This record gives sequence, C-alpha cells and structure tokens, in this order.
Amino acid sequence: MATHQILLPLFIPLFYSYVFSLSPQPTVSAPVGVCYGRVGDNLPPPSAVAKAVQSTGISRIRLFNPNAEALNAFSGTGIELMVGVPNEVLPTLANDSVESSIQWLQSTIFAHIPPGQVVSLAVGNEIFQNDQSFYSPFLVNAMVNVHQALQKLGFPWIKVSTPHAASILSTSYPPSAGAFDPTLIPLLLPLLHFLRDTSSPLMVNVYPYFSYVSEQKFVSLDRVLFRSTDTETDNNLRYDNMFDATVDAFVYALEREGFGEVSVVVSETGWPTSGGEAATLSNALAYNGNVVARALGNVGTPKRPGLGLEVFLFDLFDENGKGGNEVEKHFGIFHDDGVKAYDINFN
Repeated sequence: MATHQILLPLFIPLFYSYVFSLSPQPTVSAPVGVCYGRVGDNLPPPSAVAKAVQSTGISRIRLFNPNAEALNAFSGTGIELMVGVPNEVLPTLANDSVESSIQWLQSTIFAHIPPGQVVSLAVGNEIFQNDQSFYSPFLVNAMVNVHQALQKLGFPWIKVSTPHAASILSTSYPPSAGAFDPTLIPLLLPLLHFLRDTSSPLMVNVYPYFSYVSEQKFVSLDRVLFRSTDTETDNNLRYDNMFDATVDAFVYALEREGFGEVSVVVSETGWPTSGGEAATLSNALAYNGNVVARALGNVGTPKRPGLGLEVFLFDLFDENGKGGNEVEKHFGIFHDDGVKAYDINFN
C-alpha cells in the first residue's frame, strides 16, 4: 500500500453503489486473496505465515517482492500467488533481452516455488505516482519482456499486469463519467493495448476508507461499509456503496479509451483497525467481510453484474515499519501470533 488518493474532485462525492443480492448462489466464486506486506520487525516467520494462511481458507496471497524465504514457505501449500516485480528492477528488465528476463524469473521466482502456484506477476507498483514516475518509461517494455519470457518458459497461464493507484483517474463521479488522467494517456494507452492483447486484467488499488476520512461532508460511513439503505441511479444502474462505484469508474474509463473488454482486479483494498478515524475492529470486519462475501457470491458490480471480481485484501499483519500516518501501520487481519484480529470468514 502506497500513497492513497481520493478518487473524486474535492467538491464531488463518490458514494454510489449497486443494490445486490447473493441469491441465487453461483457455482463458482471469484478468488479472494490477501496481501502479505512484510515491513515490520515483529512479524512471524514466513513458514508460520504459510501454515496460518492454509488454515483460514485464503486461496491467494500477494507478495509485494519475490522474497526467497516467503516463496519457499508457500511452495507446495497449494496457495496461489501474485508475485510483485520491484520497481527498481524495471529498467533492467526493459532494456535487456527476453533471455535475461527468463534468467531473472528462473533464479528469483521459480527457483523457490513451482510455476503452477503463480497466477500473476505484478510488474511494478503504482508506477505513475509522482515519487515513482522515474520508472514509468520502462514499464511496458519490462512487461512485454516478462510476458514473452513466460511464454518461452511454457507458463502461459501466468498473467502480467501492474497495480495502479486511484489517482490514475481524473474523474470518477458519477461512475459513468470515469476517465483516466489525460496527462497519463500517452503512458496508459500502450499499457492498455498490452493488457488487451494478452487477456490480462487492469489491477487497481481501491481504498474507500481514505475517501471517507477526507470527504466526510459528502461520504457517509454507512456507504463505505456497505450498509446504506439509500440508493442513487447513474446511467440506469443503482448504487449504494463506494466500492462498486470506484470499480465501475475504472470500467467506464476503460470503455472510454476503447478497452471495454479488459477485466479489472482489485489488487489492494482494506480497512484499518487502529490509528485513525473510524479505524476499528468492527468497521474493518464490516468492510472486509462484505468485500469477501461479494467476491464469493460473484455479485460483480452494476456495470458488470454476476462477473466474479478478484480482490486482494490489505493486509495479513500490521506493519510497524511503515512510514506515513499512524493508520498506515494498522491494516492487519491477523495478529502477529497468527490469530485473526476479527472473525472474518474466507469460506
């Protein structure tokens, strides 16, 4: 989780979402994963983490970096992984040959975990943020080389994408007006072409919590916690919570640029338990529990109803080594002893 951006202009609320029903029950659930951040000095060893994850019903884990110890811990567990490729590696992957990318993948990732457990590679993270923009010219070339390397290795099921902060949207209210930041279009279009051509998803980091804290004049706590009884209509679609509206703003933005067939994966979303306003165990359970239930129920969003939306909750543990505001350190779903902080059900 990096710097969080409010999705709307400061004078406009984003608080819509779809009124949904979990009936009838679908036969296939969308994957629900959890991010495994490791910026802390009191975290359990990866071997203990892997055992705890296996016992909870969590099906996927996102690793922000290809840490050998963490990869080895999950090897053979059946847990599927999204593995991050660090921003600082992008210039090398972009400028070297496909064979060099093959060597990097083999030595850094596949030497530690079977390829069958890796479902996607997140090449870079929030690359268009100002403090990371140095790496943006290398992004697509690095993704192309990594994708071609995976094809040559015989691992075509592994998708290649890159997670984005909400700030890549310049307009997100109402969702049907969703549009990408025009200053980023020259960088985004080659990326979107790559995603479409490789049938890979757009990965987005979605945090209604931060929009609520910054825009309480417009955004109610009930709307971000999926318990509002009010609905509003946008483009003949009914909304009652911010999560759906945020995702659909990205969907409309994709359509606006001619890439409506590209799917969306929520690569990060979550709610803190301490350190800030409305950061409580009960609110974290309400938010994360509803996100999980919607994924397992294949609710989808108003714009794409009934289509499974893959999500990754942030975070497995509190991370006391993170910088920024105190609240950034308190997104953990588990205590450092591996016991759940609150009774969320991943099944």
